[in-house]
Amino acid sequence: MKKPTSNAIVAIACAGGVMFMTGAAFAAVPLYQLFCQVTGFDGTVRKADKAPDVQLDQTVLIRFDTNVRGLPMTFRAEQGTQRVRIGETGMAFFDVTNTSDRPISATAAYNVVPERAGPYFQKLQCFCFEGQTIQPGQTMKFPVQYFVAPEMATDRESRGVQEITLSYTFYPTQGFDQAANTGSDTGVAG
Repeated sequence: MKKPTSNAIVAIACAGGVMFMTGAAFAAVPLYQLFCQVTGFDGTVRKADKAPDVQLDQTVLIRFDTNVRGLPMTFRAEQGTQRVRIGETGMAFFDVTNTSDRPISATAAYNVVPERAGPYFQKLQCFCFEGQTIQPGQTMKFPVQYFVAPEMATDRESRGVQEITLSYTFYPTQGFDQAANTGSDTGVAG
């Protein structure tokens, strides 16, 4: 049996490295998304199982921002802002309309600003990170049920927060033919 040359060993190592890096690139986004959802890092909202039992007298203004990336659709919040008491459950509705002549597949991602409010802005119900198929000309209404955790009022880093912006962006997901996209990027402030 012939012994592999040093060039063959280097080639095999390089091929293995390329395959590893390609796999890591595909895994990075879902792993980062999971990390952010679990920790609230980078303004990412956490999912809660139930609303808090305590509501404070302190209120916070919630602003809603909507954006679309690379899709022929409109996306808007039915209300631009809501004022809620800390610990109170709020409900917001968003309308999405497919303005093209073919079905589109899209997913919404979100974040919260200021980032230090991310761990305390929690959702009970959300359409985010779930693929949606919207038929031509169809308008869909999506609810978001949320609250600001009472612990925000006592956290040294976030207790002075009086406004929180919840920002959603719809982007194309698998199954959407980018070449068929006749619209340009659209941003609609809520």
